[in-house]
Amino acid sequence: MPVSPNDQPEVLNLLDDLIAKARAAGADAADAVLFDSASVSLSQRLGKPEKLERSESGDLGLRVFIGKRQAIVSSTDRSATALAELVERAVAMARVVPEDPFTGLADPEQLATSLPTLDILDPDEPATDILIERARRAEEAALAVAGVTNSEGADAGWSRSTIAIAASNGFAGSYGVSRQSLSVSVLAGTGTGMERDYDYDSKVYGSDLRDAGEIGREAGERAVRRLNPRRMKSGRFPVVFDPRASRGLLGHLTGAISGPSIARGTSFLKDKMGERIFAEGITIVDDPHVKRGLRSRPFDAEGVAVSRRTLIEDGRLTTWLLDLRSARQLGLQTTGHAARGTSGPPGPAPANVYMTAGTRSRADILGEIEEGFYVTDLMGMGVNGVTGDYSRGAGGFWIEKGQIAFPVNEMTIAGNLKEMFLNIEAADDLELRFGMDAPTVRIDGMTIAGL
Repeated sequence: MPVSPNDQPEVLNLLDDLIAKARAAGADAADAVLFDSASVSLSQRLGKPEKLERSESGDLGLRVFIGKRQAIVSSTDRSATALAELVERAVAMARVVPEDPFTGLADPEQLATSLPTLDILDPDEPATDILIERARRAEEAALAVAGVTNSEGADAGWSRSTIAIAASNGFAGSYGVSRQSLSVSVLAGTGTGMERDYDYDSKVYGSDLRDAGEIGREAGERAVRRLNPRRMKSGRFPVVFDPRASRGLLGHLTGAISGPSIARGTSFLKDKMGERIFAEGITIVDDPHVKRGLRSRPFDAEGVAVSRRTLIEDGRLTTWLLDLRSARQLGLQTTGHAARGTSGPPGPAPANVYMTAGTRSRADILGEIEEGFYVTDLMGMGVNGVTGDYSRGAGGFWIEKGQIAFPVNEMTIAGNLKEMFLNIEAADDLELRFGMDAPTVRIDGMTIAGL
C-alpha cells in the first residue's frame, strides 16, 4: 500500500536498503526514487454525479552505475523477492549497456543539506461531501449566468503524494505535496452558434481555492462573451495575450533554454547566453522556494540544492536549466533543475516560473491600440524549437480604438519567438496562480491570418 507523508523515514530506509543491495551485487554507485500517491476525483454534470473515484498508487525506481554505464528499472511490487529481482536485473543491464561519459551522481558538495520550509502539504484530506459541494456550487453559479444553456460539467479533486530520493553519495530526502482543484466548463447560445468556455483553480491548500461560486460565474460569463464571434481580416497587428494565454510563452522559453536542447544544438537560443533576448525591463524568475507554490520543491531529483534564479534579467538571458548530465556536457555546473520519474533518467524541468509585472495597466496597454487582437485561447502546437517559428490557432476578442469590441475565432497568429520576445511589454496584473504565470502582455507586429 502507498505510504503517507508521516511514513517518510520508513520509505528512506527502504531505498537505502535497496541501494545497499545494489552495491553488494556489483554496482559502483546507485540511487533510488519512490513516488506514492493517493487521489480523489469527482465530476458532475447538470447537477447529477458522473464520477467519484479514489486511487492509490506506489512506484519505485532503481538506477545503478558500473563505471560510466547506467541502467534503470522500476517496480510497483515492494516484496523482498521482487526487490531482489529488481537489483539483479538492474546490475545485469548495467554491465552490457554502452558507456555514457556524462552520467553519474552528484558530488557531495552539490547535495542539499539545509531544506527550506515550503508549506506544500495540506495535512487535511477533504471529505467527499466537500468536493461534491464545491462542484455543485460552481456548476450552479455558471448555469445561473444569463445566456448559458448547457454544461460540460464541474470537476473537483484532491491529491497527496510522497516523493523520496536516496543515493549512494550520501543523500537521502523526502517530502510530501498536496493539490486541490476545481473546474467548470459550460456552453452558451444554441444550435450552431454555441460557444464554450471554462474556469478553474488549483492550490496546495483547499482553503486557498477561489470561491466555487466565483469560478462558476467567471466560466459562465466567459462563455457568454464569446457568442457571435467573427473572423477578421489578415494582416500585421498588435496582439495582446490574456494571462491565461501569456503564460504559454514562458513554456516556450524554458523549453528553449533546457540543457539537453542546448547541448544538442537544437534550440533557437543556443548561442544567446548573456544577450538581450527580451525587451528591456522584462524579468523572468524561476523560484522553487515559493511558499505553497504548485511547483515548489526542497531539492531536485538528483538531491541537489535548489535556489531562486533569475532566468531573464532586464531582458538578458542569464542561465540554462541544467541537470547533472547536461551540465557536464556543457562544461558547467548543474542548476538544480533535475526532475525524473521511476523508469527514466533525470532531465531538467523548471519550478515556479513567472514574468514580473510591468509598470502600466492592462487598460493603458490596450488604450493605445487602434486595431488589434486580444488572445484568450490558443490551439495547436505549431512552435518550432529549433528556429523559433511560431504559428498557432487563436480565439479571443478584437480591439478597436483601445477597447475590447467583439469576439473573434478561427484565427491564426504567427511570428518568430526571437522577435516576439524582443517586442514584449508586460502589464502590471501578474497573479501567481498556476506555477507558470505571466501578466497580460502585448506584442506588436504579429501576423494574423483570418479572412
